[in-house]
Amino acid sequence: MFSGGALGIVAWRRTSAGRTPYWNVGAQLRPSRGRGIGTAAQRLLVDYLFAHSPVVRLEADTETGNVAEQRSLEKAGFTREGVMRAVGFRDGQWRDAVRYAVIRGDTARPDTAEGPESGRA
Repeated sequence: MFSGGALGIVAWRRTSAGRTPYWNVGAQLRPSRGRGIGTAAQRLLVDYLFAHSPVVRLEADTETGNVAEQRSLEKAGFTREGVMRAVGFRDGQWRDAVRYAVIRGDTARPDTAEGPESGRA
């Protein structure tokens, strides 16, 4: 485990589809691949936002080449929704991004599964 400082930040911003608000979330972490820190941070953020706001949707975007973040989002309970083409410009190139979302009450979330296998019935 790390010692001596923050491991990174998680953040969210309000967005909407018409009059329906929801949160777009993101994480910026120190390099620590394979330790589950990003997944844990994003699960905690999901739990926090659903507990403290009335929204039913949280979404996150990442570049198509960021496979580690895609795995982290999926482990945190997000579902891949699709690819947004040429949505970001970085290092002199237009980049595609993948959109993920989790909906309040999703049974697909690993930490909210119900039933005998989860120990919660």
